[in-house]
Amino acid sequence: MAIVYRRNMTLLPAQPLLASVFSFLTLTAWVKAEDQPQWGVRFSRNMVSSEKGLPDSVDLATGKNVKWVAEIGTETHATPVVSGGRVFIGTNNGRPRDPRQTGDRGVLMCFDEKTGGFLWQLVVPKITTSVYWDWTGCGICSPATVEGDHVYIVSSRGEVMCLDVNGMANGNDGPFTDEGRHMVPADKEAIEPGKTDADILWLFDMIKECGIRQHDAAHGSILLDGQFLYVNTSNGVDDTHRHIASPDAPCLIVIDKTTGRLVARDDEHIGPVIFHCTWSSPSLGVVNGRKLIFYAGPNGIVYAFEPITEVTGDVQKLKKVWWFDIDPTAPKENVHRFTSNRTESPSTIHAMPVFADNRIYVAGGGDIWWGKRQSWLKCIDATQTGDVTATAEKWSYPLTRHALSTPSIWNGLAFVADSGLKIHCVDAATGTPYWTHDIKGEMWSSTLVADDKVYVGTRDGEFIVLAASKEKRVFSSTALDGPISGTPVAANGVLYVATQKHLYALKKSE
Repeated sequence: MAIVYRRNMTLLPAQPLLASVFSFLTLTAWVKAEDQPQWGVRFSRNMVSSEKGLPDSVDLATGKNVKWVAEIGTETHATPVVSGGRVFIGTNNGRPRDPRQTGDRGVLMCFDEKTGGFLWQLVVPKITTSVYWDWTGCGICSPATVEGDHVYIVSSRGEVMCLDVNGMANGNDGPFTDEGRHMVPADKEAIEPGKTDADILWLFDMIKECGIRQHDAAHGSILLDGQFLYVNTSNGVDDTHRHIASPDAPCLIVIDKTTGRLVARDDEHIGPVIFHCTWSSPSLGVVNGRKLIFYAGPNGIVYAFEPITEVTGDVQKLKKVWWFDIDPTAPKENVHRFTSNRTESPSTIHAMPVFADNRIYVAGGGDIWWGKRQSWLKCIDATQTGDVTATAEKWSYPLTRHALSTPSIWNGLAFVADSGLKIHCVDAATGTPYWTHDIKGEMWSSTLVADDKVYVGTRDGEFIVLAASKEKRVFSSTALDGPISGTPVAANGVLYVATQKHLYALKKSE
């Protein structure tokens, strides 16, 4: 992965990108060649991997192509990440590993990459305001982002955290030192942290500091760019699903990774027209020598922002470069009058925007729980400025139903799945369809392209491997032990797939 990434960097003009390249080199310097320390290809969010020699099938009964299996919680919606010999996965506390920690909790588990052995965990108490703040049993839904000795995560309590990659095994490093109080509910006595507990270095509470009213669950994959963390806030509707309790709260914020301080926020005033929740995480790309941050808003608009380059005394406002409305004829005012309307509603975007070849690929449309069923995969020219809604669309491909999945762009093809029980393969340049494949369950995860294969996991527990080509070819379809919400991840010759209860490390048998 890193080798491919460095090759791309050498094609960029040197002078205009000196600062950008320095930032990129700073990040890639610590990345082990085949690690996957962030969800999606670093920065661009493309769901592809340069890994080779991955299995094209799995047999749980015989153990064929199974390296190890680790028990996690009982409900898991996060995608695993792999870095520095460790695998990180968000889950719940359905099967407590610490007898002192029982009941519903958000959990981030850390395992040994080679053996699947348990190393340590972050345990976070539930928000008790109402179930719509922190849904029962959901646990930590956010994937981690790892850099060297630091793990960045959005907890189930809407906290952006920096953790020590070693946990408490090497002591409580601080400056945050109150883990014993933080890991238990307010009405319980603090406990003494042990070697298998997380070491919190700093935390930023988005609910307290930004006035966020998160809905259902906090969910965000943190984008790391040099010194700065770009974070989706999960701001959304209240319990009635017809009112925004925090209309002035941001949807996208920027935090200084060294201090945990808020550096910047969006100034788009999206809050009043959030139809359900703020779902999408940001991505990054270099467009004609200019670095841009891409963000798909809960109002169905894709934004390109200038990146933050320095810390100032005040909270900065992100500067908008261009914006594109994926559904310009949809309702834009009094949006909650369309709640539960399956034929007419505003559009929203759950998936991350993918940057490739000066284009943005994004899937969006009606909200899966409350909106219309219509959705599309769209390709946008990322080189323009201003309101590009009428000029930047390269093509639009209609999907079968609601779309939650981030697309995979590879070898001139675009792969994406939807909740209409289909996987789609289209031409990345034109949107011309090549094939579709029927699946048994809804897709909450995304496709992964690796080793000339497309890996897919469904909410029916179906794990599918197809050829990444214009001609449809199915290698295998296997029923795993339960629903799959997270995206498969490839790292160091191993494929990682999380069901609700288990994390599978799959490797081609010798």
